[in-house]
Amino acid sequence: MPRNPDRRRALADAGLRVLAEAGARGLTHRAVDTEAGVPVGTASNYFRSRDALLGALGERIMERFAPDPAVVATMSDRAPSPELFADYLRYIVERTTREPDLTRALIELRLEAARRPGLAAILGETLRQGYRDDVAFHATTGLPGGPFEIALLHYALDGLLLDMLTTSIDAGVDPDRAVTAFAARLVG
Repeated sequence: MPRNPDRRRALADAGLRVLAEAGARGLTHRAVDTEAGVPVGTASNYFRSRDALLGALGERIMERFAPDPAVVATMSDRAPSPELFADYLRYIVERTTREPDLTRALIELRLEAARRPGLAAILGETLRQGYRDDVAFHATTGLPGGPFEIALLHYALDGLLLDMLTTSIDAGVDPDRAVTAFAARLVG
């Protein structure tokens, strides 16, 4: 397998643009090559199978969603509290809605994983690792909530993001108000 990490990231980013625009059915190695402006066959040299390509896109999304260490350090200077927990949630929503196509691509990947066992294994491990990292973060920072509350948080935020970035139920609830309520009800 080629070992140029910069090209691999560029191909994954091109794949994410294709996925967000055309959906999982439009995502092919050739479409990624075209979007990236590279010779035909380049993407298949980096991602040998469709599941490998889709799984790499999930990993790339998580890399791009990673929090800014400076922002986390600033928040970490504060005493653990439900208010700080709400601010962390706000930061998650801000990061995941800054590039809405990236979150839509993740939603597409999760739907596709429901149909593709190979992708479910790859993407599932990425998602489960994110959950484990969140639980560990809460344990090491003293933020309120344990594994169960973090699971509920994921379920709540996933639903909020789905509503914000796809066809909405139009309940008239401000996302910040929802985040504040999530924090208060989960750990308040």
